[in-house]
Amino acid sequence: MFTERIRDVAHVGSVELFTPLPDESRAFFVDLMGMSETGRRGDSVYLHAWDDYERFTIKLTARDRAGIGRTYLRAAGPEALRRRAAELPGRWVSDELGLGPVYLTQDPDGHDLGLYWETERFTPATPPALKNQADRFPGRGANVRRLDHVNYLAADTPACGRFLADGLKARPTEQIVGDDGVATAIWYTVSDKSYDLVYTDDRTGSNGRLHHIALATDTRDDILRAADVCLDNGVHIETGPHKHAIQQTFFLYVYEPGGNRVELCNAGARLVLAPDWELISWTPAERAKGQAWGLKTIESFHTHGTPPVG
Repeated sequence: MFTERIRDVAHVGSVELFTPLPDESRAFFVDLMGMSETGRRGDSVYLHAWDDYERFTIKLTARDRAGIGRTYLRAAGPEALRRRAAELPGRWVSDELGLGPVYLTQDPDGHDLGLYWETERFTPATPPALKNQADRFPGRGANVRRLDHVNYLAADTPACGRFLADGLKARPTEQIVGDDGVATAIWYTVSDKSYDLVYTDDRTGSNGRLHHIALATDTRDDILRAADVCLDNGVHIETGPHKHAIQQTFFLYVYEPGGNRVELCNAGARLVLAPDWELISWTPAERAKGQAWGLKTIESFHTHGTPPVG
């Protein structure tokens, strides 16, 4: 039965990453990914991707172990924010640089999600030549344009999926379903992009871990260049460049110095414009064939997450 979408969440705004090597992690994102620093507070440094309209894209916080802190989601408006807050357990906080009141909630796995409306717009030191982009093109490293998506590890993927669908009104677009009929990974969208938030089974049974964040580049060629940049700078390339079968994303996976997995993906990713999109399911047998062009999924893709376990 068709149900009209409630679009109370506009997009994924920013994400907080924990790192035990804050200086090295900052250098990775600034020097190699092409981001810029826009502020510091306590043990955190705020970084901006060149076409992000908000003040920061990634918040790097020094911790003893790598991992993920808050994921910030911008509401579609002040009334939309109030509606989501009325339906989700949580509390209001006003403790983030560049953001107004944030409604802080948690998914069933313990990942922190912050919903907000009021935000500080990014102001470039030197305006770009084209007034319809946020900042000047950096011309440095991978030149990442924006945050694309966040992929969480979860002890109970279906429960987290229900949280997104019921609590945030997100829509599932693709999933992997085991032979027992239970989903082991689900891709959700809150926008017109094919996916914004993803849950994947954590094979360790742990809670609150990160699989990866994804940063979008303009083109596939930017990702190929990023592979050379990472190679020359001793950054661990886990897998790729290649193309996923699920969602058809062109990808490169690397580890930033703190240990968090970072995906580079093409900004021209698929859009889901059909209001009555039908969920696509993939079987283990189909997944065993590998990625779109036959590359087998590397084993660490199923075992590495942050914070590390064991």
